[in-house]
Amino acid sequence: MLNLPENLPAPEIPCFLGWLNYWSAAAAQAIGFPDPARDAELLTRARRTPSGGWVVKLTDAPLDYDNPAHLDALNRAYERFPVIGGRDSPR
Repeated sequence: MLNLPENLPAPEIPCFLGWLNYWSAAAAQAIGFPDPARDAELLTRARRTPSGGWVVKLTDAPLDYDNPAHLDALNRAYERFPVIGGRDSPR
């Protein structure tokens, strides 16, 4: 379960994932992105910003919740980044 923003352990941790995600340099560091060995697929759809942040698309097409492949991509991303939404924090 995702936590409310005020319950996250640090302000730079994203509250949730979307189809298109912007992670500041601090947010990327907090979630452990990028890890070339683990994030090869995401890196094909990611762009580094001049400030050191990242813009990352989970799928090539906009997220469609009726598309099983898109739901799988969303699930894989949440599994890869358990800190997003504070899901790995003790309650």
